[in-house]
Amino acid sequence: MKIIKRDGHMVDYCPEKIEQAITKANRDVVEEERASAVQIKNIIKYIEGLGKKRMLVEDIQDIIEMKLMSIGKYELAKKYITYRYTREMVRKANTTDQSIKELIDGENEYWNTENSNKNAQVVTTQRDYLAGITSTDITRRFLLPEDIVKAHDEGIIHFHDADYFAQNALHNCDLINLDDMLQNGTNMNGVMIEKPHRFLTAMTIATQLITAVTSSQYGGATITLTHLAPFVRSSKERLEKKYKARKLTKEQVDKFVEEDLKKEITDGVQTFQYQINSMTNTNGQAPFLSVCMYLGETEEYKDELAMIIEEFLKQRIQGIKNENGAYITPAFPKLLYVLEEDNIRPKSKYYYLTKLAAKCTAKRMVPDYISEKVMLELKKNEFGEGECYPCMGCRSFLTPDRSISLGNIAKAKNYVPGKGKYYGRFNQGVVTLNLVDVALSSDKDMDNFWHIMDERLELCHRALQIRHKRLSKVTSDVAPILWQYGALARLEKGESIHELLHHGYSTISLGYAGLYECVKYMTGHSHTDNGKGKEFGLEVMQRLNDACKKWKEEEDIDYSVYGTPIESTTYKFAKCLRDRFGVIKGITDRDYITNSYHVPVFEEIDAFTKLKLESEFQKLSPGGAISYIETADLTNNIDSVLEVIKFIYDNIMYAELNTKSDYCQACGYDGEILIDDNLEWYCPNCGNRDHRTLNVARRTCGYIGANFWNKGRTQEIKERVIHLDNKDL
Repeated sequence: MKIIKRDGHMVDYCPEKIEQAITKANRDVVEEERASAVQIKNIIKYIEGLGKKRMLVEDIQDIIEMKLMSIGKYELAKKYITYRYTREMVRKANTTDQSIKELIDGENEYWNTENSNKNAQVVTTQRDYLAGITSTDITRRFLLPEDIVKAHDEGIIHFHDADYFAQNALHNCDLINLDDMLQNGTNMNGVMIEKPHRFLTAMTIATQLITAVTSSQYGGATITLTHLAPFVRSSKERLEKKYKARKLTKEQVDKFVEEDLKKEITDGVQTFQYQINSMTNTNGQAPFLSVCMYLGETEEYKDELAMIIEEFLKQRIQGIKNENGAYITPAFPKLLYVLEEDNIRPKSKYYYLTKLAAKCTAKRMVPDYISEKVMLELKKNEFGEGECYPCMGCRSFLTPDRSISLGNIAKAKNYVPGKGKYYGRFNQGVVTLNLVDVALSSDKDMDNFWHIMDERLELCHRALQIRHKRLSKVTSDVAPILWQYGALARLEKGESIHELLHHGYSTISLGYAGLYECVKYMTGHSHTDNGKGKEFGLEVMQRLNDACKKWKEEEDIDYSVYGTPIESTTYKFAKCLRDRFGVIKGITDRDYITNSYHVPVFEEIDAFTKLKLESEFQKLSPGGAISYIETADLTNNIDSVLEVIKFIYDNIMYAELNTKSDYCQACGYDGEILIDDNLEWYCPNCGNRDHRTLNVARRTCGYIGANFWNKGRTQEIKERVIHLDNKDL
């Protein structure tokens, strides 16, 4: 018989452990209350007589308690229960203590590779992780039911961000309402911040606001450059006034204004880029920020916006210097470029920006591309109007605004009646379902598969409800920058955020992982086969959406299906699946499972076929999705990048191109840093393997990581096939 321990691992059955546990409890009661050796042996015989092949350790303990009470040993049963509880507390405390010690000593593999944008050796990151370990411990012991903790440990589901859950004030990701804060003033640490009067000042204040906002949440945040465009005009008007006062000719005024304004935009963007990458928020990292470039958001300031976009792209192409003075690819901010009729055609007015974006993508992996055309078809508000807006962070999309008819529930000062509102909205958190485990648990029985799927969905539902209920207790006072001073709302002091959690204003996400392995096990086909596999894959995705729709209608909470990034969880899920089901060729024989609906990284497929196929699954992942293609070095083949960009515009809502952008500080090599068969990174030019002197940038689940990855994610990166090379078609 095998015993399943609390962490999901299986060990051999050992009757001596039962005997030892009851004997220890015997010592704490009077003689007449003690169980005799014969009675103990009978309990063991009863357990063995059940003939089980596998048993949970908790079930064995429950049987012991029941048997002790059935023979009248109530006091002994009480002592055994107390002993069991005490051991549970000691075990959990020791686990936490050990995690803290390993973190401080730099020996904890999980925390060292938990986030590819955090360096666990740095004191600011360690401080965040120390708090995270404590929060996780509190979450597991006091805030979540045992069955959810158990399902999380066994890799059946993943309860995200438990390291922040103990603080009920923290939400996931959002779109910052920078326009409200800059135009109408805000407050940081009790200091009033009034409306700036020039672009350079606005950019400086923006970085300070972003750092403050991202310190009050744990997920990604997004701003739009549209909110900064009016300050370019303010600077221009200020310069015109200055030079006109000097009685210069119109030609002189225009010349000097153009020169000075160009320099101010350059300085402003440089200030923004350096500050975002050099500042550290309370999460122990640079702000996890995305910057949206969407010309269609404004008509009045479109030309000013184009000037900012151009400078952002030029400076990102250049990169940021590392400690040796070499230009490298920064992880943040992530850039989001919206494709639209004004910039997608060669004769379009702003096509020069798209060509610059293509050059930037080939060199620095950003920007990523959002198709206004496709998004307007997929995202329709309560009046049936298509809306286009950026994701929150790397891939989390709000659902279309359903709160329009309710009016200005966030009390924003820049609210426009009758129009969908996106900036100022947010996500409440994520729980992810392991689809591979659902499939393997069904043993290929299709009826059993759907039965297990429904059970697991309800488990996720309860876990999401716990997330929602915890946030529902929050008042605006816990994070004034968010809830009182415009980032997300302008609520009164002490006012509850409860209304903002309902009516479609914010979302809460049902994540999913491993669609490929799930479909492959159940049908024998990949979901990319345009046949039986694809049909079943779409059916699985629809089931997730149907569940979210049902919960949403019953509770007025905006549940949404989310293609989870699972950066480190992909490795955890893979290990748990092997522990539970053994090694199954093509399913559990790798150290990772496939992200969301993606084509598996090792499957040969061309770029355009991949994007077209994944667009069908992206539609069924409305709460979060991003598709990508892996490319060869395209810095000398920008025409190919432009062809992909045009294809994205016509076919898929959100996609990116993954190039390589590395640097070896030991020898100055700036080609691709490679991975050997032992999953170790090395410079092919000089053989350097020191992570401290290797600058490696890789796309990790939608965003760029630069601090290396765990074993599972490293294997996944190594096995990625190229979808677009430099060969003639």
